[in-house]
Amino acid sequence: MLVADDQEIVRTGLAMILDAQPDLEVVATAADGLEAVRLAERLRPDVCLLDVRMPVLDGIAATRRLAGPGVDRPLAVVVITTFDLDEYVYGALRAGARGFLLKDAGPALLSQAIHAAAKGDALIAPSVTTRLLHAFARQDPHAAPRQPVEALTEREEQVLGALAAGRTNTEIAADLFISLSTVKTHVGSLMAKLGVRNRVEAAIWAYETGRAGRSTKG
Repeated sequence: MLVADDQEIVRTGLAMILDAQPDLEVVATAADGLEAVRLAERLRPDVCLLDVRMPVLDGIAATRRLAGPGVDRPLAVVVITTFDLDEYVYGALRAGARGFLLKDAGPALLSQAIHAAAKGDALIAPSVTTRLLHAFARQDPHAAPRQPVEALTEREEQVLGALAAGRTNTEIAADLFISLSTVKTHVGSLMAKLGVRNRVEAAIWAYETGRAGRSTKG
């Protein structure tokens, strides 16, 4: 992992928390966004943890350079901030981040977000998830949501509804009485049909098209 934060005490604290986990290792730290980009491009860490407010290059701009549309070899980025502001969350996820956390999230949620990002999933702090996704859906009320390249199956619709509710693959499997591998297959098919890069973008599409909040029980 790479950790970037302009405050030394925060940067050091995050690195210590993550290094204390048995399966996580911080390989580099950075004090600004440009340094983070340069280190990440050279070291290719599994996950980059970036603060939003950093000098030289902010965390959202750094995320865009590391994981945004058009990046040939995107890296997994989790954005972390003290400020629970919609524009930060929106900007970070649109820039390609796979997660968004507040700095008071605690070690357990931080570790979950890192692991999710490393596996290609996305995790947003529960305190902002629903409000955030509604905000995404309101960003441009006159724009028609993109249509899937192929119609979703009934089961894919159920999985999509569960994604929009913030359910994990394991929870979706239990809800729908299907195997974990089957859930992963449906999620992969969903993302391909919708032309999205991660679960967060799929959830946004669900909100935009009025699919969020539907029953997910099998």
